[in-house]
Amino acid sequence: MKCPFCGKEDTKVIDSRPAEEGNAIRRRRQCDGCKKRFTTYEKVESIPLVVIKKDLTREPYDRAKIERGVFRSCHKRPVPVTQMNAMIDKIEAEIFNLGLREIKSNDIGELVMNHLEELDAVAYVRFASIYREFKDVSTFMEELKKILDK
Repeated sequence: MKCPFCGKEDTKVIDSRPAEEGNAIRRRRQCDGCKKRFTTYEKVESIPLVVIKKDLTREPYDRAKIERGVFRSCHKRPVPVTQMNAMIDKIEAEIFNLGLREIKSNDIGELVMNHLEELDAVAYVRFASIYREFKDVSTFMEELKKILDK
């Protein structure tokens, strides 16, 4: 690490501690040349994820959209918020573990549906009715039969 005061490359770490709620490391350094001290922060570089929507437009990934969909589908259901948040964390981890820079909104929707199906059948059907855009009662009934046959 170069000293911001004299430009020498020989610096040593005097102190390290977590910063930003554990998402970074704060390091106090001292230059071996001029003996001045300075602080650096080390963070994991996040790769921006882009979502490809149904109309092929692209937008940045937004966790809040998944949260809104899950919370709406679980509205007035006996599902604790802690369980919903844990499920959303799992979904998000799966998305980022794919290591992609772009992901289709359909793929995210399928992940959400898979997890909701395990969490609460009614919430799953609610989410599916909007996500799959059921055009009539018969397609809605087909989805219900899939759940009942399990």
